[in-house]
Amino acid sequence: MNTKTSQVMIASDHAGIELKTYLQSRLSDIEWLDLGPQDLSSVDYPDYAQKLCKEVLQRPGSCGVLICGTGIGMSIAANKIKGIRAALVTNTEMAAMAKRHNNANVLCLGARITTQDQALACVQAWIEAEFEGDRHQRRLDKLES
Repeated sequence: MNTKTSQVMIASDHAGIELKTYLQSRLSDIEWLDLGPQDLSSVDYPDYAQKLCKEVLQRPGSCGVLICGTGIGMSIAANKIKGIRAALVTNTEMAAMAKRHNNANVLCLGARITTQDQALACVQAWIEAEFEGDRHQRRLDKLES
């Protein structure tokens, strides 16, 4: 895989650990920074969303993957942080368009609603897609104002 990012952060809650580990093992050519958690103890997803998003914002060119049971909580938590554009996706078309039209810098996945192979394909599609700019940048600028 030819990644266009310098580093990909990844974090989950307890429900997403298995999928997180799977993605890292299957996409071993990506430089992953695993921000936790490392075991199945119950954790609060907003803590991990905030941790990952802060890292993404501090490292130009990086992006992040957040995983919880449905992806909804992570998406909500991530999108509260200025400068983050988190997209909850369930298929490759959504994943590619999240980058092409919305320049999503965080991808959110639901471990309980997507299979491991679907999630893998989504991450690949998102990483490989390129932001199209132009009219899409104009629209993103309106989100920042």
